[in-house]
Amino acid sequence: MTKAALLRLEFICLFVGIPVATAVFLPATWMFPVLFGFTVVGLILLHLTDEFDWGELFQGWARADWRVIALVMVATAVVCAGVMILTQPDGLFGLVRERPQILLFIIVLYPILSALPQEVLFRVLFVRRYANILPARGTMALNAGIFSLAHLMYWSVIVTILSFLGGLVFAWAYQVKGSFPLAVYLHSVAGIVLFTFGMGVYFYSGNVVRPF
Repeated sequence: MTKAALLRLEFICLFVGIPVATAVFLPATWMFPVLFGFTVVGLILLHLTDEFDWGELFQGWARADWRVIALVMVATAVVCAGVMILTQPDGLFGLVRERPQILLFIIVLYPILSALPQEVLFRVLFVRRYANILPARGTMALNAGIFSLAHLMYWSVIVTILSFLGGLVFAWAYQVKGSFPLAVYLHSVAGIVLFTFGMGVYFYSGNVVRPF
């Protein structure tokens, strides 16, 4: 089997096999254990990737484009407000009103425990290790689709759509703007706004209902 064929098989197992198997066979409460294990595997694979330089992850953190971050923050707020008003108006700003301490916990830890490892996996690993087997066009759409598939465990159309749209923005930050820190900042801001507006109800494992 050629190197390209092995990479394709590895790619399918990591970005399709694991998310689908997790969604079908494991409870949604396994999201963070799976993410942790996936992150460890991803870091090992990155270390074995000739096209990757560890220095990339530590550069540019002080040069964030705050206008882009503000724009994404506002756009996310508008979308979240619209979704909550249309689907669960009583849940709008639920954490702010009822459990502000939980929201504070999310604000502090979400960027480190969720956004950062996801961006390492779905942006850096995706591009650096598999660039040679990715299509010449539509890479960002493919990346967003893979990112959306990783959220299949929630079995929610809303989560699927929002994850895809977020994936496009984060992929743009990394692939077009060439900034891993910007991707992490945007992911962090989007996630915090999402929970602030009460959309955590769609990302709460206790609310997951499988369609089978």
